[in-house]
Amino acid sequence: MIVQSADVRQDIRETVDVALIGSGCGGATVAKELAAAGLSVAIIEQGGYYDAAQGDFDQREDDMLIRLDGSRGMGTSSNGQLALQYGNCVGGASVHYWADSWRTPADRCERFTSMGVNGHSHEELTPYFEQIEADLNIHPATPDMYNTMNLAFDEGAKRLGWEVGPVHQARRGCVHSGYCMQGCAYNAKQSQLVTHIPAALAKGAKLYADCRVERILVENGKATGLAGVFLNRRTNNPGPYRITVKAKVVALAAGGYGSAVILLKNGLGGPAVGKNLFGNPCPMLFALYDKDIVMWRNIPAATGTMQFRLARYDGDRYVEGGYLLHPNQLQPALLAATLPGIGAEHRALMEQAPRIGGCISWIDDENPGRIQLDRKGRPLYRYEIRGNDELKVRDAFKKQALLLLASGAKEVIVPDRVGTRIKDEKQIALLDTVDIRGGSMMFAAPHPAAALRMGTDPLRSVVDSNHECHAVKNLFVCDGSAFPGPLSVDPSVTIMAWSYVAANHIKNNWQHYQA
Repeated sequence: MIVQSADVRQDIRETVDVALIGSGCGGATVAKELAAAGLSVAIIEQGGYYDAAQGDFDQREDDMLIRLDGSRGMGTSSNGQLALQYGNCVGGASVHYWADSWRTPADRCERFTSMGVNGHSHEELTPYFEQIEADLNIHPATPDMYNTMNLAFDEGAKRLGWEVGPVHQARRGCVHSGYCMQGCAYNAKQSQLVTHIPAALAKGAKLYADCRVERILVENGKATGLAGVFLNRRTNNPGPYRITVKAKVVALAAGGYGSAVILLKNGLGGPAVGKNLFGNPCPMLFALYDKDIVMWRNIPAATGTMQFRLARYDGDRYVEGGYLLHPNQLQPALLAATLPGIGAEHRALMEQAPRIGGCISWIDDENPGRIQLDRKGRPLYRYEIRGNDELKVRDAFKKQALLLLASGAKEVIVPDRVGTRIKDEKQIALLDTVDIRGGSMMFAAPHPAAALRMGTDPLRSVVDSNHECHAVKNLFVCDGSAFPGPLSVDPSVTIMAWSYVAANHIKNNWQHYQA
């Protein structure tokens, strides 16, 4: 059953076994598992429900940004340096992600274990990885998925002696349209919208879309449900009707930028809530070629190099690496918003858009920020790229520039305020001094983590290794917020795998939560 705000004519009161806040990789996975176990489940999703069969995914960048993005494309860190990217729709960020699908690196599992996390080792997660890969048809990108930019990337990397390889994709019947970030109009990308959500609904789960959770109900130190309000989808403003859900278990899966905000507004979770925010900031460079690239066709990142994923140090001194490196894909409107320049200068650049390509990196950040509330209760995302993370950004820029030039680009375009250009390797040193502060350059931040991190100390962490809050029993966190730190790869598969751990704990201990 799917209930949308347009369907609601009165306040709703519901009683279920489990109430889930959010329907992305975490919430949808828990819903699927618990509904299949025979528990009654209600999924509360702030965003709208969109259906490819009804033409809701029209491949228009402006329409889809408003429909799918958590802040309608306007959310930034408090200093303007990060562009906050997160989902606000049924299926969450999986609806607009690139579909690149990675198992948690074994070294990251080991790091988390050393930080006090139990039950999430690579060996223990492997059965969940296998199940997820089967359910989402995850497989290496095939040659037909490589667009011109992907091919140029491989050519440049090989000339530099760097290893490249196909990236695993969650796709079934991909038609290579090139509009993955706008939601798949063909239901080929295996997002939660077309996988775990339908599976949960088929087992009796109820889905309430366009519904913002305002309160988590707590009695005697236990979560007992939630209260929220239905939103006008067009304006995003609260409507007249409300929802109250009583539940034995509440699972918070509103995403790495959203879950901490809900706990902060409710004064729940303890002193560590909102601290240790990582964002995986993404530096990118563009390049102008003598031939058509048309970077917005076919899939975004069929290929890439893992050669620089782990940072190298000489003692305490940073040397290089600490990021993924892939070809980039931006559609024309987002490309226009990202390229430097104004007026005639910008127009001249956009007239050459088909011949523009680019690279992107995901920084494995070390220095966290935090989520706070301002005096009006609005979230503030305080984050600054600094220290070794700045060095990683500049090294990633250099590697991107080297690769783009090696791939045949005639000049590299830096998306900074002054539009720095690099035409040969002798100019790459300019990347040591380009201004990366907010206002000069903006970095996408699509993979928030750790603002409700897992650990053993209630003063320094929010949830235990079962995903249950230290400070509020029967309240679970099932999204990237629970990670103790960044993953160094796309988090979607890891969020799902960790959510299996949480769901199995709830199932195996259900008698306890009924009490």
